[in-house]
Amino acid sequence: MDLAGHLLIFAAAAVLALAAPLTLGRLIRPKNRTPAKAAIYDCGEEAIGSSYVRFDLRFYVVALLFIVFDVELAFLFPWASVYGSAIALTDPALAESTRLLLTERLGGHVAGTLPLEATLAAGDAARLAVAGALDLAVFFGVLLVGFAYIWKRGDLDWVKTVAGQARKDAARQL
Repeated sequence: MDLAGHLLIFAAAAVLALAAPLTLGRLIRPKNRTPAKAAIYDCGEEAIGSSYVRFDLRFYVVALLFIVFDVELAFLFPWASVYGSAIALTDPALAESTRLLLTERLGGHVAGTLPLEATLAAGDAARLAVAGALDLAVFFGVLLVGFAYIWKRGDLDWVKTVAGQARKDAARQL
């Protein structure tokens, strides 16, 4: 069977896995709709007014900015692991067994598979640590440029005055 056949079987299984519980639920559930069951329920509070209310977009902007800058922190964990191992390897008085273990961890090897001759020397580890620090500096530099851009655009200003917006619009036209 070729790749297209496998993909077709996978797609059919995915559709079946999604449709089966929905169909089964529709067949089994009771069908006694009451006004209380049809009412909108949100966090234990009863709905007041219409659901068609204008919502300020600043909430979305702040949430998106938080997500963007918060996700960037996830990129620091692998960097910290590599940088910590490289800094530990810079110690020339480190035992050979520990040096071998750190080299294996740094290279992503299974423990006990690397020969003793393949361990990183203290000088090589120092160059790796400097390269890691420079990479982090570039990473933070890009983040700071993005932060300065959104600050300059005024996306972080919670209260925007009409006069301030008119000045910005006039400056953009020049």
